[in-house]
Amino acid sequence: MSDRTSATDQEGRPLLRAFGQRLNELIAALHPDERKRPGYARLAKEIRETTGGAISGTYLWELATGKKRNVTLEQLDVLAEYFGVPPEYFLSDDVAERVNSQLRLAVALRDTRVRNLALRAEGLSPAALDALLTIVDEARKVQNLAPPEAGGDGTQEPPAAAP
Repeated sequence: MSDRTSATDQEGRPLLRAFGQRLNELIAALHPDERKRPGYARLAKEIRETTGGAISGTYLWELATGKKRNVTLEQLDVLAEYFGVPPEYFLSDDVAERVNSQLRLAVALRDTRVRNLALRAEGLSPAALDALLTIVDEARKVQNLAPPEAGGDGTQEPPAAAP
């Protein structure tokens, strides 16, 4: 169980830190504008209204900051339902990375210009797409932006077929 090993290494309790970090990433993905992001009390109210699960603003804050160390399975399920992620997202590095990759794409596609660029690129030849990727990579360098999380050429390898 590699997830269990990575969750209990020498540095204390990384699973607890990861839980709070993952919760904060979900909140940020749902509410990207920090100025408009709801407080924990309002977010807890939204969670209760959406899922019917009981959760308080204080409890949510404690989970997000790592102060609460004993999340219940019921709370885990309520959070997963509200944010639309599998419960394993909070516990498994592999699942979290897969979901975070999808979240990054969803956040990027919220920008109309990014979405229009992607839609306009559809149907172009592989050579034309490679040329566009080169232009985008150069623009990122000019703006001192880190390379995207996809492959070095901006593409992602398709998942391997099951044997």
